[in-house]
Amino acid sequence: MIDIIFFVATIIFIYMTSWYLLSVILKRNDIADIAWGLGFIVVATSLLFKYGINTINFVMVFLLTSIWGIRLSTHIFLRNKNKKEDKRYLAWRESWGKWFYIRSYLQVFLLQGFFMLLISMSAIVASFMYQEDLIIIRLKDLNIINILGILIWSIGFIFESFGDYQLFSFLKNPMNKGKIMRSGLWKFTRHPNYFGEVSQWWGMFLIVATLPYGLLAIVSPLTISWLILKVSGIPITEKPYENNVEFIEYKKVTNAFFPWFPKK
Repeated sequence: MIDIIFFVATIIFIYMTSWYLLSVILKRNDIADIAWGLGFIVVATSLLFKYGINTINFVMVFLLTSIWGIRLSTHIFLRNKNKKEDKRYLAWRESWGKWFYIRSYLQVFLLQGFFMLLISMSAIVASFMYQEDLIIIRLKDLNIINILGILIWSIGFIFESFGDYQLFSFLKNPMNKGKIMRSGLWKFTRHPNYFGEVSQWWGMFLIVATLPYGLLAIVSPLTISWLILKVSGIPITEKPYENNVEFIEYKKVTNAFFPWFPKK
């Protein structure tokens, strides 16, 4: 297991360093958001070429990771296309001053790479089976827990992709400038995209949970849950709206994370 983790860590280090160098050339750090989804595909593909396809569990992790990563990175690319650098990164560019380049490398790209390593544990665990020389690609080997994981991932994918699309369409309409999105999936949770993101990684964990050392993969959903709920997800997204009257009303009647009917 250690050798697989070291291999993945090396791949991620090279990958994130390359994106950092590109960010210096383009003078915009927000490409790190595009690199995020694609990075997991690079990890899964690297494991595939080095260790081969060994179980149906790895096949499912590889396919679902690829679908998730392509959709997310494409969405972010289209969202940022023809726009200035994201205001979060602009603020850091201004506040970090002469330390900007070193802090960007460490606090944006390498830190993101560290979290990518932790969240990649499902793929790492699935690849561990190669050490037992097993070549098992049979759908019937998926048990009820694995199937439940695929179902949870599917629900999460629907919430994240539809939530992103609904918000993207809402923001494109000039009539909605300054307004709060409160329709579609956003009627039932203030962050359907984040709920979907977290759900997909919990689903991925269940897909590999029954493999040898499968429980180690719980690091993946726990990490993304912590990041979304406590660090870079909901807290940062909602902070600019904390004094917005419409958002305060929206917050009173709508769950932050888990979807549910609006409160009376």
